[in-house]
Amino acid sequence: MVLLGNDEFLAELTKLFQKARVAGSVTMTMKRYDGRTKPTPRDGTPAVKNPNYKCLLRAQHKSKKISTVVEQRDVEKFTTAYSNLLKTSVNGLKRLKKPKKKAMATQ
Repeated sequence: MVLLGNDEFLAELTKLFQKARVAGSVTMTMKRYDGRTKPTPRDGTPAVKNPNYKCLLRAQHKSKKISTVVEQRDVEKFTTAYSNLLKTSVNGLKRLKKPKKKAMATQ
């Protein structure tokens, strides 16, 4: 898994979405991340009070995996750029057909 900067992640994610248009899908995960890379020991040092939480994002298309860590101060900027990317890239979804009101009334 490749850990990228936020702007690099968005650029690579755009490429993954373009590859997925031909065939396949892109899987995204997002979770809270406190910066630890090792598990906390059961006995010993107590947990850190009020850690500075971050957001870990991962994307996968076939065997290509990318990830990034978004700091608290950059969340608003990143989510704006991420939502714009989704609006432009995810346009192949099919609209659901809504049932007619008369058909709903007869049931």
